[in-house]
Amino acid sequence: MRNIFAIGRRELSAYMTAPIGWIILCGFVLMFGFFFVVGLLQYDQAAADAVFNPYAADQINVNDMIVAPLFGNMLVIALLAAPALSMRLIAEDRRTRAIDLLLTSPVRSSEIVLGKFLGAIGFATVLVSTTFLYGAILMLLGEPDPGIMFANYVGFILLFGTFMATGLFASSLTENQVVALIVAFGLNLLLWIVGWTGGLMDEGALKSTVEYLSMLSHFEQLSKGVLRLQDIVYFLTFIGFFLFASTQRVEALRWR
Repeated sequence: MRNIFAIGRRELSAYMTAPIGWIILCGFVLMFGFFFVVGLLQYDQAAADAVFNPYAADQINVNDMIVAPLFGNMLVIALLAAPALSMRLIAEDRRTRAIDLLLTSPVRSSEIVLGKFLGAIGFATVLVSTTFLYGAILMLLGEPDPGIMFANYVGFILLFGTFMATGLFASSLTENQVVALIVAFGLNLLLWIVGWTGGLMDEGALKSTVEYLSMLSHFEQLSKGVLRLQDIVYFLTFIGFFLFASTQRVEALRWR
């Protein structure tokens, strides 16, 4: 565990000292703030219109009009940000030959992968923590469902973790960070949209499998405040799979 935490601290420090880390952090804060303000303005306009239509007042809901769209937009931000954050994890070490030092040290391949993933998740946690202020504002001025907000945060962290694990695997395949970014984005996008093809299929085992593989179908349940074991297992399974694949790739580099 000591090796894992040491590598994790190194990676987190690299994010906090590199320009790309601050660019993504500032971009994430600005975009999330923009979507939050837009949601508030739309909610305010709907509330004002409801004065002249009492029947519409029952349809105005903070959870549906602010929380759900806000986290939906966060997913798009994560889809774009995760490949940029993860592209350097192993590819940069391979380019600078720093990976040779790690591979010749008394550190297991699994510890290298877990340490780098821990550092990436640490920075992702920093990103998510910047949104707590907006949640506090909603709790102070409105009446959002705490359970729905909690489930959305759980789902977002799990999905972000899956994106980062996919990016880590892509980074282990090449020395070129741009290639790693493209591969990671492609894999994440595939998991994102694979469920869309399910609507074009007839009922059967293939359609059920395709729909199960879709990230969105699992996150939708969490966004409604429904914490189902099968959805949590889905994300943890993909995270475990890509971490295992990354470990095998790093082990292959050790014996090249």
